[in-house]
Amino acid sequence: MLSQLWSRIEQGERRFRRSFGKDITDPVARRWSVLHYNVFDHAFLRSFWTNFFEIAPGVYRSNQPTHRRFLKYAALGIRTVVNLRGEEKYSHYLFEKETLDGLGIEMINAKLWARMAASRERIEHVIDVLRTAQKPLLFHCKSGADRAGFVAALYLLVFEDQPVEVARRQLGLKYIHLDFTKTGIQDYILDVYAARIAQAPIGFEQWIRTEYDSKPIQAGFDARTEPSVVAAQMAAAT
Repeated sequence: MLSQLWSRIEQGERRFRRSFGKDITDPVARRWSVLHYNVFDHAFLRSFWTNFFEIAPGVYRSNQPTHRRFLKYAALGIRTVVNLRGEEKYSHYLFEKETLDGLGIEMINAKLWARMAASRERIEHVIDVLRTAQKPLLFHCKSGADRAGFVAALYLLVFEDQPVEVARRQLGLKYIHLDFTKTGIQDYILDVYAARIAQAPIGFEQWIRTEYDSKPIQAGFDARTEPSVVAAQMAAAT
């Protein structure tokens, strides 16, 4: 009974949250979108909590920046922002695009998920974007903990030639990443890669482009399968 009641409350909250915050052009609707952005997307917290770090020369990670923070980052010379939340119809995306267009900063959408293993195609897209984007660049998700942490690790592996044990430090409590929750899927991807290179050397980008498969990765994480088993399965399937 209590679980059903809680489920109905959650569904009602979700419907209410999705019922507005989709228009910033009309003055009245814009005021509601500001409320939506600050309350439901927690932007008021990100005014002072930034999760902003430089991970390599001219490459930064953070949570979703506010308008004022984007002004500061523009002063740092940021030329490209990679939005790991992807294109959306809600306030956080609309306000970000408005700000970046006004500042003349390129915005690139490369959607990933915090609690699900991304497809090979989406990770390849992130790699391609990071390779060609103008620097200095910033990539962000919502909290800057999970998707941004994975992409930070990816950047160090692919572009800085760092070992996996160094790259995985980008997913840690320092960034408020909690590996014992569903967001631990990001750590598990790196665990499977570490198990794979223990079997035979292969670069992270090559592994993504030739062996990585999100379905056995996700199934392995959900079942708490040993990463070495999943790594061997994917290698054998190629």
